[in-house]
Amino acid sequence: MRIGKQDNAFSAIATSDADSITVRGFDLCSELIGVVDFVDHFWLLVTGERPSAAQRTVTNACLVSLAEHGLVPSVQAARMTLAAAPEAWQGAMAAGLLGMGSVVAGSSEVAGRYLAELVQEIEASGAEPAAVCARSLEAMKASRRKVPGLGHPQHSGGDPRAHRLIAVAEEAGIAGRHVAVLKTLDALGAGIFGRPLPMNVSGAIPAVMLDAGWPLEAMKGIPLLARCAGLVAHLFEEARRPIGFIMSHQADQAIGYDGRPSSETAGKAE
Repeated sequence: MRIGKQDNAFSAIATSDADSITVRGFDLCSELIGVVDFVDHFWLLVTGERPSAAQRTVTNACLVSLAEHGLVPSVQAARMTLAAAPEAWQGAMAAGLLGMGSVVAGSSEVAGRYLAELVQEIEASGAEPAAVCARSLEAMKASRRKVPGLGHPQHSGGDPRAHRLIAVAEEAGIAGRHVAVLKTLDALGAGIFGRPLPMNVSGAIPAVMLDAGWPLEAMKGIPLLARCAGLVAHLFEEARRPIGFIMSHQADQAIGYDGRPSSETAGKAE
């Protein structure tokens, strides 16, 4: 991203006048509202082009796969924020989205960059994909790094969401170089690391989206948009069936204090 003086004072996303609203070259009211679905509009907004049927299919599948993930830290943050400020839905939504980083949900961007680098190396070197992937995995093992897009604490036998997304991409005719690299990593990972290391949904999402033509720089937008839907569900439930303070209380009970005692506490101990 360029920081500092800007010499290109234009945006190609939208404009309006007294009589019309234009979004990416389409009239919002006559050509988009009631004509396209939200995924079409999302793709158009980001890329400037309407998606093909196959692109729409895999994008829908990715958004559905990641919309809900249970009471993960970002969801707990959102629900506890709403419990403390029930009028601030926007604050609670923000709290949930701010917690999406390289460990939870935002890992799709990290995996996407890793897959793109491997694809680029394979194409530039002309080497066999399996050889390039094996060298990368060996290097990560030697440096004790986690492999982006592989491994899952619960689904050690394979993340069912990942396999379903790959199948959807293959059925849609979208699966290409990035899916092939992910499948190669999946096949080699366990043998090199000596433990189960299956592909996960954070690897499958960028694999299918990159093969569909989605820009790598906008990859984080996929899990962010998907999680908005799940957060709305959790906040609606929190408003009607609150558990935010229950979670807060349980955390308080579960976490012990190991700091210095106060003078009064120390005196009682003596």
